[in-house]
Amino acid sequence: MASGFFALFDDIAALMDDVVVMSKISTKKTAGILGDDLAVNAEKATGFVSSRELPVLWAITKGSFLNKLIILPIAFLLSAFAPWAVTLALILGGVYLAFEGAEKIYHFFVPHKHIKVKVDEETVSEDEVLKAEKSKIKSAILTDFILSVEIVIIALGTVLDKPILFQILVVSIVAVIATVGVYGIVALIVRMDDFGYRLVKLSDKEKSVSKFIGNFLINALPVVIKSLSVIGTIALILVSGGIFVHNIEFLHHILEALPSFLRDFIVGLLVGGIALLVVKFFKRATIKE
Repeated sequence: MASGFFALFDDIAALMDDVVVMSKISTKKTAGILGDDLAVNAEKATGFVSSRELPVLWAITKGSFLNKLIILPIAFLLSAFAPWAVTLALILGGVYLAFEGAEKIYHFFVPHKHIKVKVDEETVSEDEVLKAEKSKIKSAILTDFILSVEIVIIALGTVLDKPILFQILVVSIVAVIATVGVYGIVALIVRMDDFGYRLVKLSDKEKSVSKFIGNFLINALPVVIKSLSVIGTIALILVSGGIFVHNIEFLHHILEALPSFLRDFIVGLLVGGIALLVVKFFKRATIKE
């Protein structure tokens, strides 16, 4: 009887060891989307009053957990009863990611004209501020939902050939890491300038270590957010290209002489460019009608 229990514990330990290994692989596969998720949420969590940044971020984090609770059961049901649907969702999601990456590159070279509206804070009521805040939170949660679908599907795609229990453990771990990791880092980023201001105020001397570090953190915040946006865009193209190359047979043998990352980028950029042209064509056709 005792040997049976020890054998059971040994099986559980072996299973958990495999789960940890596959979780690491799945997390690496989703790193590109996590980078974009980090950039998007860092941008959406900024622009609030300092005292409201963390409450807003916490509201978005709770929304992200709810998104995962909705997405995960659906993904596991598809995996159990219609595995082909997971691959299809993965490819369609790859098209969306490639489109988003190509659109960001397009907007970089052909920027939109943004109309800035100045708002007098004294004339804006508290209700209007809260309404604007809720609107921004809803927008962030919707964006998170789309990215969460991709994270879950890509993670699931790495363990499709495994038993359903194994899939549930691995993908759930990746989902939790994605939420806690991304929003934990975002919290640090959005409070970077506030921490910098506190360091500046610590010393009355014109030149001090605390002032130097404080000013560095204040000036680094916009640079960090812009850098994350660039890294996230490149990652979107690479991730989407990798999805196409590994899941569409005839693309698997295209440009084999090139390094895999360069091939993934070229394929992702081409698909994204085509998707962007199609979307713009339909938009213009709709406007003309």
